[in-house]
Amino acid sequence: MSQRPFRFGISLLTVGSRSAWHARVREAADLGYDVLQVADHLGTTAPFPALVAAAEVTRMRLGTFVLNAGILSPAYLARDVADVHRLTDGRLELGLGAGYVPAEFEAVGLPFGTGGERLRKLEATLAATRSLLAAEADAPLPPILLGGAGDRMLRFGGREADIFSFSIMAGVTEHMAPEDALARRIGILRESAGDRFPDIELNIFVAAVAASPVEADLDIIRRASGLPEEQLTQLPGVLTGSPQEIAERLQRYREQFGITYISVLEPHMAAFAEVIKLLR
Repeated sequence: MSQRPFRFGISLLTVGSRSAWHARVREAADLGYDVLQVADHLGTTAPFPALVAAAEVTRMRLGTFVLNAGILSPAYLARDVADVHRLTDGRLELGLGAGYVPAEFEAVGLPFGTGGERLRKLEATLAATRSLLAAEADAPLPPILLGGAGDRMLRFGGREADIFSFSIMAGVTEHMAPEDALARRIGILRESAGDRFPDIELNIFVAAVAASPVEADLDIIRRASGLPEEQLTQLPGVLTGSPQEIAERLQRYREQFGITYISVLEPHMAAFAEVIKLLR
């Protein structure tokens, strides 16, 4: 389906000291990753300072994966995005999501709201931020990555995203095999995007990489999803097998689904690097 080359992102979770951060960034680059990504959760690394510091020691692209738009002011976000875009020589990828952790809204004194309310806030935040950035003399607007799995988010992504990231829940639909559930969601994105669908880069979030299902470290996604282990191991974002078997699976994802951008969590950075070697 897609003729795009593969790209590989790595999500680093904690910053540590400046020297330790630089060392891990260099390691990721040396292992073949194309994009350094930082999530947006309380208790983990602050995305923008970490990305600017990373830019000092790597030529990788740099992404937020993803910012919680539900707690952001467009005016302040546009200011930060503009300067991070400049300070990283235009290498920023701006990832935005609607937010899904109630405690993060509570921490800033905002209501969590319904899924529809959070999505409307994301839509308004993106529109206002784009407008503010377009008004700058150098128009420092990075590519926009939107992520999620809900039908409304998929339709919004079809209209607005440069990159769409399918979350771990994209493989979950009642009475559907995981890959069929993913295919259904890609169909919704395609329908909403219309003629612009070929221009949208498709990303999948990989939450675990292991030689076999019993060896997969599923703690992070088990806590986030609440799904039982036997269901988690079947999801498209859980990759098990030898590096060759995983590489063949991702080649099939590209041919069947058009997915070419793969994002991996830091605990699996070294293991997945063996797969990257087979896909270059």
